[in-house]
Amino acid sequence: MEKTHTKGGEFIIKDTEAADIFIPEEFDEEQLMIKKTCEDFLQTEVNPNLDRIDKLEEGLMPSLLDKAGELGLLAVSIPEEYGGFGKNFNTSMLVADIVGAGHSFAVAISAHTGIGTLPILYYGNEAQKTKYVPKLASGEWKASYCLTEPNSGSDANSGRTKAVLNKEGTHYLITGQKMWITNGGFADIFIVFAKIEDDENLTAFIVEKGFGGITMNPEEHKMGIKGSSTRQVFFNDCPVPVENMLSDRQNGFKIAVNILNIGRIKLGAAAIGSSRAVIDKAINYANERVQFKLQISKFGAIRYKLAEMATRNFAIESACYRAGQNIDDAYDALVAGGMETGKAKLKSTEEFAVECAILKVWGSEMLDYVVDEGVQVYGGMGYSAEAPMDRAYRDSRINRIFEGTNEINRLLIVDMLLKRALKGELDLMTPAQAVASELMSIPEFGEEDDSLFAAEKKTLKNLKKAGLMIAGSAVQKLMMSLAKEQEILMNIADIIGAVYVVESTILRVEKLVKARGEEAVQGQLDMMRIYLQEAVDSVYLAGKEALNSFAEGDELNMMLVGLRRFTKVAPYNIKDARQRVAKQLIEANKYCY
Repeated sequence: MEKTHTKGGEFIIKDTEAADIFIPEEFDEEQLMIKKTCEDFLQTEVNPNLDRIDKLEEGLMPSLLDKAGELGLLAVSIPEEYGGFGKNFNTSMLVADIVGAGHSFAVAISAHTGIGTLPILYYGNEAQKTKYVPKLASGEWKASYCLTEPNSGSDANSGRTKAVLNKEGTHYLITGQKMWITNGGFADIFIVFAKIEDDENLTAFIVEKGFGGITMNPEEHKMGIKGSSTRQVFFNDCPVPVENMLSDRQNGFKIAVNILNIGRIKLGAAAIGSSRAVIDKAINYANERVQFKLQISKFGAIRYKLAEMATRNFAIESACYRAGQNIDDAYDALVAGGMETGKAKLKSTEEFAVECAILKVWGSEMLDYVVDEGVQVYGGMGYSAEAPMDRAYRDSRINRIFEGTNEINRLLIVDMLLKRALKGELDLMTPAQAVASELMSIPEFGEEDDSLFAAEKKTLKNLKKAGLMIAGSAVQKLMMSLAKEQEILMNIADIIGAVYVVESTILRVEKLVKARGEEAVQGQLDMMRIYLQEAVDSVYLAGKEALNSFAEGDELNMMLVGLRRFTKVAPYNIKDARQRVAKQLIEANKYCY
């Protein structure tokens, strides 16, 4: 069957069929071999050396990147003509997922293969790609990305670094200060953003360390990811050949935004792998630790934690690979339509920028929840630097700041959806008006559908109505001032994100049931129903807070009644469901889904 073409952000107004999404159980043999290579690399090269990595042992991280390059792990999604394997986006997501368990190494490899390499691959001219990409793909050269400055964090386009053309017109002299530069201590290549003259927007440059005029502060002392080289980099009349301008003048901000879209969804994938490793350790410890003459894995409070950790991981995993395949499908369609491959890569990711932002937020917050509960399962030992939860807990925290803070990403989710509606790319108004009309009508009570997923899909449809009702009313009521109401925008984003993740989870389990039968996926069914119940509660709370913030009187009362109607869900015994999920985890002694 031919897949239905999906638009980015369309999930909030359109039903998706299970057959149209990709689930991780569908990875083919070659992809599973790549997965195994990543797992083996972590087991043999990274995990035994975590303490040495965290001490920033001279030359250790570059040597690990060299070894990863020899195995092809830096070149998975690089086209074959530049020394790569030319695999699709979801395969690169799988690598990000598995390597995500590698603590500081995961940060180094992600920065090199993502924000360090992709700007050249996607925006470079043929000469630039031919010169730089093969050496980056092999690991011979290491890459970093210089965007953030002391006075420009979330407001990246306000950077003060300057690029001045010399009298001969042969070189730009770059002067400025960059901070939080991952891989800065050993990078050979820097993607540097600077402004030329009084330009409004940034321009990007490919800068080689050997150009000169580059100095650095010592390594930063950080809360976590201690083994990731992080430095301030100073450019002092650094001479950059004019041919090393990346793309067009003033196109740097667009490059930064589009590359960050990729970084966001990859961060969501990395959170899955990191979380999975923590869950494994927590289960192992719960099965070994004895208190009151019983393994602590037999206690309900511990089982609650293990099941909840696994459920949230399963849900984010469902959403990540759904979005990854959507990006791949969009890319294939664009190339089939005649678009150049590099441009198609960017356009396909840009199409799903809303989903990328959702996965960054929900993935990083899922991981923070999991590592926090991992510490709690370990109890006193969880707080010891001798036990593994210490590093996992500290390393997790940066993810809510990386790639745009979660607050910025929540604002972007709503902003991007509304801009697409204004451009006519998404018809949000018609379904929002339909929901408003439904609020004024008497609910219909037709014949009940008793098929396996009917109740869940009805609830899901109502959650979408809740989001449309609140977003539509906020736009109508606040109009131009809505952009300043960040709390309300974040409430709406919480509803939209919850809808996307819970829908992805339902569709994944539906597809699994069709492939394996209901009996074989009881644990997945339980996790899906647990997550749905929790999503309904989160939508109600976010919706109530938003409505109380901008509506009043009869209008407020009417919409609160509507919100209660749209967040009704059949009673379900979550406690017993968690017990069943935990039992499977404990018996397998690992995350087994």
